[in-house]
Amino acid sequence: MLEIHERLTDSASHHATLTLPFDSRQKSRLRATLDDGTEIGLFLPRGTVLRHGDCLRATDGRVISVQAATETVSTVSATDLLQLTRAAYHLGNRHVPLQIGSGWLRYRHDHVLDEMVEHLGLQVTVESATFEPEAGAYGGGHHHHHD
Repeated sequence: MLEIHERLTDSASHHATLTLPFDSRQKSRLRATLDDGTEIGLFLPRGTVLRHGDCLRATDGRVISVQAATETVSTVSATDLLQLTRAAYHLGNRHVPLQIGSGWLRYRHDHVLDEMVEHLGLQVTVESATFEPEAGAYGGGHHHHHD
């Protein structure tokens, strides 16, 4: 099995691709398969979150490009920015990883969250798309404690 211990700081020409959904891209230890069928073991520093386009170096020197897989997501679009901001607030209050675009929000599909957003007066579209949520104010992850 090919091992990967290093994320490169700049994009480089790559030899292979690794397509993963967001849940897998936020794991620092992972057994996976490159798109060409090669088995790999990912051993990155704890807390590493891989983003679409990141490059990794394998122990044999190969450079691997990370690709975000398409997954089932809920996308909320609105022209009323107050409504959209309200939805972002309520989703964030539930610690939902959220991708934010100009006039839209996206989260992993969840019918309960869809109903909540619809009750706020917004329409939800369930679709297949890549998911790249915000990293967070401190670089990502959920770090505070609930006492």
